[in-house]
Amino acid sequence: MNKANSLSDLARHLGLSSATVSRALAQHDAIALKTRERVAQAARELGYVPNRAAQALASGRSGFVGFLLPMRGRGLADPFLGEFVSGLTEGFAAKGVELLLSAVPREGSELRHLENLVTSGRVDGIVLSRIELDDPRVARLRERAMPFVAHGRIGPDQAGYSWLDTDGRAAFSEAFDLLYSLGHRRFGLLSIDDLLTFRVLREEGLRSAFDAKGDPDLSLRHVSCARYDVDGRARAIARLLDGPKRPTAILAIADGLALELMTATQARGLSIPDDLSIIGFDNIPAAAHVTPGLTTFDARIAESATQLAAMLLARIAAPDQPHESRLLEPQLVLRQTHGAAPQA
Repeated sequence: MNKANSLSDLARHLGLSSATVSRALAQHDAIALKTRERVAQAARELGYVPNRAAQALASGRSGFVGFLLPMRGRGLADPFLGEFVSGLTEGFAAKGVELLLSAVPREGSELRHLENLVTSGRVDGIVLSRIELDDPRVARLRERAMPFVAHGRIGPDQAGYSWLDTDGRAAFSEAFDLLYSLGHRRFGLLSIDDLLTFRVLREEGLRSAFDAKGDPDLSLRHVSCARYDVDGRARAIARLLDGPKRPTAILAIADGLALELMTATQARGLSIPDDLSIIGFDNIPAAAHVTPGLTTFDARIAESATQLAAMLLARIAAPDQPHESRLLEPQLVLRQTHGAAPQA
């Protein structure tokens, strides 16, 4: 057989019933793993493309998972989000599942959009990102008993749902200790206003390490801005860089802010790292290509996304199993934006 044009063609080629082949393609747990792999391989070799509607009827699943895409900022032009969505897509596609991107209009309600996605039956599960301290989306999906995974954690309640996160608290503590060892005593923190858990944890990491030193010579200038307010970000950076006793080392809550800080620093005629050391977080592609290269933490974005995809598929297949949580260790990427504190 050169090509399988129908499910029955594929079933005859394999010597299996059409029902068995249909369930195998839908990754049904009742079908042995070896059989599912054999059917998937034959489908690829014979160019068989399953009918989504027929699969949904056979399995009771749509074959889609959802991801909300708020259109308040740069959308997929955001390098973090672009890499994250690419990782999700690859993770789901490897298992024959498609990612449904659902755009939330600029003035729209993300919670209402999520409710529509759940009640429509278009998706079998949801991936949440940008988790807030008290995230109503997590509560709503738990009420609906909809399989979901979260990229991040809500406040102190880290049980009762599946999540994956990178340890930003430990990372910012490590960054402070590195800069302190290089002689820095005047620190700055460039952050955001949003009550996102990752922001709070990174700030806590810096402050806990700062307080643990008990050094009376230490100072910390903390400024924040709205994520999507260009003018607000410029004003926040100016508060860090202008005026007396400018920090000699600044931690930026994310690489995007760190890159804007670098541009503003150089525009003022200051040298990085001779006059100012800067450390970011995420390790977006641009961090390696700016001059000087940005010292940052690799948040393992693509790896996080593929792991979340596997976690969600496991939840969909076995929703009654215990929830899973994973905390990944971000890796410090030493480049050229950090150095010894300038001499007085």
